[in-house]
Amino acid sequence: MSHDQAVYLELLARGAAAEAYDRPLLLARADGAGPKELASLEHAKQLALRVRAELEGRRRREAELSALFETAHDLAGLRDLDAVLRAIVQRARSLLGTEVAYLSLNDPAAGDTYMRVTEGSVSARFQQVRLGMGEGLGGLVAQTARPYVTDSYFDDARFEHTGTIDAAVRDEGLVAILGVPLMLGSQVIGVLFAADRRARVFEREQVALLASFAAHAAVAIDTANLLAETRSALADLERANAIIQDHSGVLERASDVHDRLTELVLRGGGVHDVAAALSEVLDGTVEFTESGPDTTGAGGHARRHGDDWIAAVAAGGEVFGSLVLHGHPELDPVDRRTLERAAMVTSLLLLARRSAHDAEQRVRGELLDDLLDVPDRDPRMLRERAARLRADLDAPHVVLAARIDGPGGDTVARSEAFGGLDPAARRRPSGRADTAAGHTSARRDASARETADRQRLWSAASHLAATRSGLAAARDGGTVLLLPLGPGDTAADLARQTARQLGGALREPVTVGASSPVASPAGDPAPVAEAYAQARRCLDALRLLGRSGEGAAAQDLGFLGLLLADPGDIDGFVHRTIGEIVDYDRRRGTDLVGTLDAYFASGMSPARTKDDLHVHVNTVAQRLERIGRLLGPDWQSPDRSLEIRLALRLHAMSSAAS
Repeated sequence: MSHDQAVYLELLARGAAAEAYDRPLLLARADGAGPKELASLEHAKQLALRVRAELEGRRRREAELSALFETAHDLAGLRDLDAVLRAIVQRARSLLGTEVAYLSLNDPAAGDTYMRVTEGSVSARFQQVRLGMGEGLGGLVAQTARPYVTDSYFDDARFEHTGTIDAAVRDEGLVAILGVPLMLGSQVIGVLFAADRRARVFEREQVALLASFAAHAAVAIDTANLLAETRSALADLERANAIIQDHSGVLERASDVHDRLTELVLRGGGVHDVAAALSEVLDGTVEFTESGPDTTGAGGHARRHGDDWIAAVAAGGEVFGSLVLHGHPELDPVDRRTLERAAMVTSLLLLARRSAHDAEQRVRGELLDDLLDVPDRDPRMLRERAARLRADLDAPHVVLAARIDGPGGDTVARSEAFGGLDPAARRRPSGRADTAAGHTSARRDASARETADRQRLWSAASHLAATRSGLAAARDGGTVLLLPLGPGDTAADLARQTARQLGGALREPVTVGASSPVASPAGDPAPVAEAYAQARRCLDALRLLGRSGEGAAAQDLGFLGLLLADPGDIDGFVHRTIGEIVDYDRRRGTDLVGTLDAYFASGMSPARTKDDLHVHVNTVAQRLERIGRLLGPDWQSPDRSLEIRLALRLHAMSSAAS
């Protein structure tokens, strides 16, 4: 181990602050260290900071899960409802890092809402405020049964402001507020809040975490209500002794179920362990399914579907799947709640598993990025990193480039090929404000869709890579995969399989271009980058040839494939074939290339060409005459027209890449 590594390992071991990592570099610079030593120290510092950030992220996630598990444990031994609610509010405030957290409950008798628990509040007025139904941010959450967040309370017009509420919020000094509903079945019984006295943005993970705490609070209130009902029934023991005994037995069984589920979580059990325990308790067959009957409108409670019962497994508005109970068509309310609580525990387990999965996928992406960007990596280090991911980088691999080509995909590809605009849009008159605004809005919407598509594609590709002992990373607006080549498979076979699997997972067409095989990515990483470039060229060719949603390697594309595999003379071929027209457009500011492309696309019909270009047929004839003078009289013969069309495609591809 070098001295550089030892210094930063010591900083990591004692949990030093981020600022301390600059000190070794400053000392070395003060001692007159050479550029090589300084570069080595800088590299070691960056690696150490990345490790520190990853460790801090894991500690944060562990703290969140630990708090949720502790809350579940508190509920299993529920004795004092106020104590449990205070613990939930305190943990929510601590984990979200807010200055204030509080919980309000609805009062149906008074027709308003009151503060039940506050943490971090300093204003007596705020702690005692009562809100009318539908007023303030809490009213908006209660009306919609959805989380809401405001970065600046007094500037937000989405909810009804009243003098009483605004005065209390101003007295407390709150600015940013996040509220999530407390749900019992489909009924909102209150709201759990986290707030700061400064502007801040609450991340999606923080909203999901607060929603989980709200679910626990609702369970605590529900359990307390059940206990209250039991105490009321015991007051009339002589008249309702049989009912009380039955109710007590049901409660004991519910408590036993909750204890068993909590024990499963604490000892690291899985989703199928929860299903098995629930099957035994409910005297039926319970299974977890990622697909099945629609549960989006279930509102968090179990519902009947034929002879089955279904409870959505969800957290923070995201649905992971369902718990399905078979063979038990009649289910009493307590057993229903048991099924719902099991679904909530299952969602916590899946969140924890996904967190670990995401961390592994990031490591896979970093290894692939290093293979592409740093070809001189130490092979021994590459093999060690790959072994930890159960990947064998000494075996032959294929690099694949993938993109989503859903509805409008051809238009997007064509827009990219012509420098960011639809060719028809380039030919339309400009200068109208409404047209410009429409283009701006369309670009904004397209950008948002493209970002979401990239994330979905990366997620599906990462899962596929993990199951195939490969690697995946988001790159250049799409996704790149490095997958091992199976016995008897070809690069083209692997491309078609990948396109089919990713398209099936996303339920959208996915286009995949493959490289030639790379013999040993770990032994010789240099060819990986060139293989990626070859895969991207193949992907672009498939889209330009109208074969979106397919997978192929260069060998599938005939003469075009040969050019893609060795693109050394593509520019020369394009220049020899249509260079006169390209140069003419550049000098004169015309669009003979676009006219020629539209002419071939319309089946060499001047009438259809003028409709596509929105010009007079005489204008088309004049442009075709000019093209004939530049290309020669035989330009429409079968052989020449084939070469010209191929050159137009390659020219479009070159424009898209530049």
